[in-house]
Amino acid sequence: MNLSTSWERLISKKRFETTDSKYTSDESVRGEFQRDYDRIVFSSAFRRLQNKTQVMPMPESDFVHTRLTHSLEASVVGRSLGRIVGKSILERYPELTGDKNIQEADFGDIVAAACLAHDIGNPPFGHSGEDAISAYFLSEAAQPFLEELSDAQKADLQRFEGNAAGFRVLTYTYPAHCMLPEGVTHSGLSLTYTTLATFTKYPKESLPAIKATKSTSEKKYGFFQTEKGWFNTIAQELGLLKKGEHNQVFYHRHPLAFLVEAADDICYRIVDFEDGLKLGLVPHQQGIALLRQILNDAPNRVSSLTFHDWREEIGYLRARIIGKLIEESAQVFLQHEEAILAGSYDTPLINELSCKPILDEIKSLSVDLIYRNRPVLEIEAAGFEVLGGLLDACMKAAFRQDSRHHRKIADLIPPQYLQLPDGASDYERIIHITDYVTSLTDQAALGLYRKIKGIELPRMY
Repeated sequence: MNLSTSWERLISKKRFETTDSKYTSDESVRGEFQRDYDRIVFSSAFRRLQNKTQVMPMPESDFVHTRLTHSLEASVVGRSLGRIVGKSILERYPELTGDKNIQEADFGDIVAAACLAHDIGNPPFGHSGEDAISAYFLSEAAQPFLEELSDAQKADLQRFEGNAAGFRVLTYTYPAHCMLPEGVTHSGLSLTYTTLATFTKYPKESLPAIKATKSTSEKKYGFFQTEKGWFNTIAQELGLLKKGEHNQVFYHRHPLAFLVEAADDICYRIVDFEDGLKLGLVPHQQGIALLRQILNDAPNRVSSLTFHDWREEIGYLRARIIGKLIEESAQVFLQHEEAILAGSYDTPLINELSCKPILDEIKSLSVDLIYRNRPVLEIEAAGFEVLGGLLDACMKAAFRQDSRHHRKIADLIPPQYLQLPDGASDYERIIHITDYVTSLTDQAALGLYRKIKGIELPRMY
């Protein structure tokens, strides 16, 4: 296998569904992958992450992370990982800097952009929001709407996946929003094929569901039936290795997706834990002792710095730890580069770090004391009612409109979510409704639910 040729195909500046070369080829100031990053930053879907749950739903404290701050931090970690890996890849295959003009910075920009977008499809209330959407489509209330759907289409909804919703955000444009220069046709944010593939940590459709798999890229799915054709095109263009049966859209990961996963793992393991310590959910003495173990610091080690309180020390330890984990994760990737390109390596990089036992202890403590904290569980439980209630009301409004009540609800839904082309299927109509509910912030979802249930009336100006 010619590994440099593999990388040559994998790093592509071809842009998703764009036909106007003048619109995409100006690299005088920004590289193509930097443009991907910038487009994500300025998207409304990214901006809404500021009010979506990371650790604590609807936090009152201003130092608790949201999905927005988590995504920004993951992108910083991802850029470092990409640059370290890119430098070594170009040293191994110097021919890549020739006709393809692949630069070290390209690797960092690709991974940073994919990390920035990695949670862009998450619904309100975090991962429990995904469970709430799945639960609704498994309920008896939803079954009349699913009668005409295929098994794969039902699986998209009944095992709802924020990763697939994210791929749709990045690649699908509603007709009402197509305000583009003359001659340009594109979907979503018109990102490069390489950034979209790097974003897709689970390059498969919802079926077959692979139970008890040891392969990290098979644990979930990465796109809905509406986008599987597009992902297939991207995968073939970049030379991703095929998996599964001939008729399945099922591939091995783009290698840089392992770095996106590592950046996310590093940030949520360490930074979520830091949030838990600062909120008083984890005893700070216990937390500091664990963080010091990752660095192999002696229990009685005295820093040359002066800390005003233990919170400052935790911030210092977090910075050192993230630097250590970045360096180790990059080296694990480079050690397994050939196996990754061959599709014979499919394990999270973080699983091979020297401090994995301590990271596992931190994860277990976070689950027990942070993610299962009573206020978190109460708000997540309420989220099931909120999202289930919104979906049910919006589905009836979209499909029935046989009563004034349904028509009133339909009037509250932005029109692009109800406007479909002639001949659109029930599945497409349902996906449009889930797009709407998924796009809402935590507060917007709760506020809309209260209003349509008559719990709270809007203020009249």
